[in-house]
Amino acid sequence: MSFLDSEFFQPLYEALETGQPDEIRAAVSSFNAADLADFIEHTSDEENETGLSLLQSLPVDQQAKIFGYIGPEKQRIFARLIPNRELAGIATNMSADERADFFNILDENQQHALFQSLASREREDLRRLASFEEGTAGALMTSDYAVVSSGMTVASALALLRNTAPDKETIYQAYVVDNDHRLIGVISLRNLITSAPGAMVDSLMATGLVSTHTHTEQEEVARLISRYDLLALPIIDDDNRLVGIVTYDDAMDVAEAEATEDMHKGATVGRLETGLKTASPFSLYRSRVQWLVILVFANIFTGASIDHFQNTISSHIALLFFMPLLIASGGNAGAQSATLMVRGLATGDVTARDWGMLLGKDLLVATGLGLTMAAAVSVVGLYKAGPQIATVVAISMIVVVLIGSTIGMLLPFLLDKLKFDPATASMPLITTIADVSGVLIYFTIASMVLDLS
Repeated sequence: MSFLDSEFFQPLYEALETGQPDEIRAAVSSFNAADLADFIEHTSDEENETGLSLLQSLPVDQQAKIFGYIGPEKQRIFARLIPNRELAGIATNMSADERADFFNILDENQQHALFQSLASREREDLRRLASFEEGTAGALMTSDYAVVSSGMTVASALALLRNTAPDKETIYQAYVVDNDHRLIGVISLRNLITSAPGAMVDSLMATGLVSTHTHTEQEEVARLISRYDLLALPIIDDDNRLVGIVTYDDAMDVAEAEATEDMHKGATVGRLETGLKTASPFSLYRSRVQWLVILVFANIFTGASIDHFQNTISSHIALLFFMPLLIASGGNAGAQSATLMVRGLATGDVTARDWGMLLGKDLLVATGLGLTMAAAVSVVGLYKAGPQIATVVAISMIVVVLIGSTIGMLLPFLLDKLKFDPATASMPLITTIADVSGVLIYFTIASMVLDLS
């Protein structure tokens, strides 16, 4: 069922029609904050007032929770519609990382107005979090984490957590720091609850933590959280002081965003600043046109190759029947190899040092694939054009699949070596290279075999 299904949201629609805040709040109580955000975000531009009235009829802490789930484009719209004082209240009640993300999408005037409306504590926290480069652990982390000091007893630690828990993103784990706020260990809430009140935190904490620095790329942060099954990953600065944590839900958002970006790159689609539904026709055009124009000129070489062999083609017109089949097979084999390598590099399953071993393995596999496909296509060749053409097609199939697979396997490693995203080894790029090389291989073999005979 769609989240925007009219029956699912019928109580909310009816409450909104009354315009009574009490009825709206009563209807809202049966919905999750993420569902309400989805409802608000998918209202049309003409219905923004409806979404805004829904939001403003709720307590500020609930507004903040819903606002954190709303996408950046709708957040920008609401930032222009909501008075500064109300907007500051929402921002104050948002989690630290969501507040920083929201602040970063505003224009300079909106940032200044919001910054001046915040309390000094939120200002300082926002200034620090917003200073980190986008796409790094520092920009992703939150400063709302539970912390206890080395030398505390269990009773003291629990008392501290009781006082600070409402403001923290998670308290399932509390991080233990020394007098200089350097991270030395972590203790779970379970251990604190089940231990004697007089026991020392230092004797119960776990050491040897997995942590990372503020400048670590967000993809690596998500990979660490996934690899070690962490609820949260502590983030430290260059002096090894604890400055924040990245929670698993933020890591899931990163993984989803990175997967989407890789899929777009795999189809030579540029980055979209908004979702597909809200993207303008021009932004969609701009994201697609560059590579398409480049590939148009790349395909000119395919036409030039055909033109070069026009005498061979005119003498053996049956060759044209098999040309689309052969070049498509090379492109498909290359696309398969590239997909495996790109995904392997993205997950850390393979590294740049593995290219030699993988090349040997891929050549072995590609030879088997080429022989199998050659056997299949030679039957068609015998039936359609006789033994000479069948021989040309079979040999060409083996070579084309070998070359296509090799290109598809090596290109991601080459791009990684040159510090480009391996996902740029996209399907259209691989198939274009395979098309040009496939035509050259096919007609070169045809010329050699048929002229020799």
